[in-house]
Amino acid sequence: MAQDPKQDAATEEEAPVKSSKKKLVIILSAVLLLAGIGGGAAWYFMKAKPSDKKAEKKVEAPKPPVFLALETFTVNLQPDPDEKFLQMDVTLQVAGPEVAEYVKLQMPAVRNRMLMLLTSKTASEISNSEGKALLSEEILAELKKPYAKGEKPQEITSVLFTSFVVQ
Repeated sequence: MAQDPKQDAATEEEAPVKSSKKKLVIILSAVLLLAGIGGGAAWYFMKAKPSDKKAEKKVEAPKPPVFLALETFTVNLQPDPDEKFLQMDVTLQVAGPEVAEYVKLQMPAVRNRMLMLLTSKTASEISNSEGKALLSEEILAELKKPYAKGEKPQEITSVLFTSFVVQ
């Protein structure tokens, strides 16, 4: 059974066309699959980065300052030709509420330290702004000292004068 030469040529042409169509479908499927995987990976990593940035940007807000007002101090100053007295109100800035509570528990020792320091001063030493700044630093250093052996220094950050009268 002899075949027609025209049919042989047509069959041979159809075979490469069918083969190339299969290759084209496989290549397109592979490209689409890779594009889908790449797109999914890009979406995942792009989505994850903003949340990481938010975590990095979350910085703890500064804590509000804690102040502890002490009772009014009235003391006699050292004679500097005349006898004078000092009346002042002091507020302490402390690291936190727990420090404020501890200082309140130690108030007799705090007042004693302050009175001993204040009675050693003369009116001329504390009358000007430099003298007041130095007195503030001395009070701060005195109040930071531990109240008992083995304790840490107190976390008092500043001494603020709210009233200061020398007569």
